[in-house]
Amino acid sequence: MPFEADLAHALDRTTGSVEPDVSSLMSGAVERGRIQRRRRNTRILAAGAGACAVVAAAALVLPGALAGTRSGGSDLEMVALAAPRSAISGDQMTQAVEKTFPGARFSKRSGQSNNPFDPSAGMVANGGMVVDDGHGAAYVGVSAMRLKLPLQDGAGLSCEQTPARAEGDTCRLSELPDSAEIPGGAMVMYEQTAAGRPVRQDTAHRWTVTVTMKKTGAELRMVQWNSTGGGDDGNMPKATRQAPPLTEQQAVAALTGATWAPIRGAVA
Repeated sequence: MPFEADLAHALDRTTGSVEPDVSSLMSGAVERGRIQRRRRNTRILAAGAGACAVVAAAALVLPGALAGTRSGGSDLEMVALAAPRSAISGDQMTQAVEKTFPGARFSKRSGQSNNPFDPSAGMVANGGMVVDDGHGAAYVGVSAMRLKLPLQDGAGLSCEQTPARAEGDTCRLSELPDSAEIPGGAMVMYEQTAAGRPVRQDTAHRWTVTVTMKKTGAELRMVQWNSTGGGDDGNMPKATRQAPPLTEQQAVAALTGATWAPIRGAVA
């Protein structure tokens, strides 16, 4: 998959110009940060919020594109990131993605390491690939990052955005209680977005699950396509299946479960 997608192009959330390659997961990271409207003043962080609310596509991070802050645009606040506590390699990320889908076939693997000792080299680790679980090929990408503590007052991840979501696109928020697996609890945001307009029967969609740990600031984001990925308006892969490989509940369980525990621990 191409590594150098046009960042601005990938930020377009209302057309089919999303790119599920290495740049897109980063694009989404930069795209909105945690949506914080200016009416909520200039607070940098919100409790349990994610550094980015949505990924423009299932993909990875541009090297060095994040050096401690993110901005989603003219109507969005900056969001502060903290250096991860330990290095995470691209191979660790891709291996964790594979373990999330036992028995599946994989292709087009790509990954990127973070670098806690050099913020300019990137604070986000990620991995992605095409997953075929027997129900149709689907591109899946996961990113891992850490928000700067303390997480301050606020409602958490926001489904608000500018411009407004296109008709048919959905977003909802929920919380996970304090538990042995998730000390302090977590915020969850789940989004479904069409990759092209007008939406047809074979239009690809992406599903984004963002889990932000309130106590540690660790954030994991999984983006799933029901196709082999996005592209530009003239090169948009068709849907290969009706639904993503994992439901919202399955994705949350995976990101908060044993497979991703080493990644969560290394991040925060």
